[in-house]
Amino acid sequence: MAGRSKQWLLIGAGAIFGSLSTVALLKILSRKVWKQQIGRHSTDFLMHNGMNGKENPPGEGRTGCRDIGNGLLGFDLEDEVVCEQLTRNIQFFGTEFQKKVSQSYVVVIGLGGVGSHAAAMLLRSGVGRLLLVDFDQVSLSSLNRHAVANRDDVGTPKAICLQKHFAAIFPECIVEARVQLYDPSSEEEILSGHPDFVLDCIDNIDTKMMSYVTKVAHRKIWLKNDRRKEDDPLVALLAACVRRGLKVLSAMGAGARADPTRIRVADLRESTNDPLSRVVRYRLRKDHGIEGGIPVVFSLEKPKVKLLPFKSVTGEEENPSDYQIVPGFRVRIIPVLGTIPAIFGQVMASYVVTQLSGLHVQTEPVVNLDIDHYQILHNRLLEHEEIIYGSATQVMVDVEEVMYIVKELWHGRSARDQSKDVGRKMWRSVNELMLVRWDKSKPATISNLILLKLNEVDAHESTTIDHIKGEEPEFYSMVTSVLNQAATYFGL
Repeated sequence: MAGRSKQWLLIGAGAIFGSLSTVALLKILSRKVWKQQIGRHSTDFLMHNGMNGKENPPGEGRTGCRDIGNGLLGFDLEDEVVCEQLTRNIQFFGTEFQKKVSQSYVVVIGLGGVGSHAAAMLLRSGVGRLLLVDFDQVSLSSLNRHAVANRDDVGTPKAICLQKHFAAIFPECIVEARVQLYDPSSEEEILSGHPDFVLDCIDNIDTKMMSYVTKVAHRKIWLKNDRRKEDDPLVALLAACVRRGLKVLSAMGAGARADPTRIRVADLRESTNDPLSRVVRYRLRKDHGIEGGIPVVFSLEKPKVKLLPFKSVTGEEENPSDYQIVPGFRVRIIPVLGTIPAIFGQVMASYVVTQLSGLHVQTEPVVNLDIDHYQILHNRLLEHEEIIYGSATQVMVDVEEVMYIVKELWHGRSARDQSKDVGRKMWRSVNELMLVRWDKSKPATISNLILLKLNEVDAHESTTIDHIKGEEPEFYSMVTSVLNQAATYFGL
């Protein structure tokens, strides 16, 4: 009996040992297969150098993770996890463009609803170094719009909160957090180190508080007061970046708005329907002599609701500045739909990443027109064709195509005034513009219409394409390039 028991015991022990050995072997094999798959997928993805899907030229070989691991700021792309995490970006930009992003240093000032989302997407896009600056702490009411904060983070400085969460998302990025309020005295400390881009996402200053005061009289009184002695942090930051030659992108008012389709990126001079933009333009021009040249993210939408009144415990309205802990620190409440500042931040991150990579993106022009204006331009074209050619039968565009030509091709400006350094007055003079044929021997199609000022039309009609090519080669090349773009887009 004892012998049989020992036999069964040996059989059971053997079965257990065999099962454990099988499990261990399967784990080893699965891990090996997983690594091989990651390496194969990463190499296959990276060999398509960029979003056009073209392979590297013959003789240059495939691009793998180990090939692009050298020289990236803080990154070891020989680590398959890092390589896989950035694979989609590398597919989109191409290896060399992604290197530029990963070697970049970006400063984000203001880490609320806008700044937290901008910083988070810069991190996920593989930016190599981030400096996060904010004086404020995470509050319970800010959780409706913050990118990563949760209830456990309430009371934590926003900069420290982001730094903590970022370490779990992409630990290879060098993230520095500073709990401080930007002002002119901290300029050197924050803006030194030659950052490749600075994001102004400040939302705790008097300027942005006043952006939601809709009564014109209040705004005029505010503008009348000379505040040179205490320059607003936002204005001081923008002026400092211009003075230092740093690239900067600023967020205008995101609160009290609800329509994401009206968010735009444009020069500060071109922003409209945004009280904050008007105030910032005024202060930069009056105090620093800066007329424009600063890209901003803003909304064409008028604020839906007003700044909430500041009341004491007795219910009487009081002066908010009497309760400021730090000069310029916001104490009043701006009604915010959390999705809008989040989209502002996403737009900022997208703009900065494409700028860092060198990928050219043509932002949608700010053309303040409705369908009636495009109808007028279309009718004006028909009338002009009848006067010049005796008939409008050669007009091959409708109102919708006129909209494309005016907005997308010529940005609401004359073809002879396509300078990037154009203020907001240019697109407000659209009523002085007219569509005419570029080449008079061809019909009036999408790829043969240019936008000119009324006083430029006669001179254009009296000359020839060959004359323009000989006398104005740069203008000829620019127009030809734009029209070829239209022809390619529409398959003409």
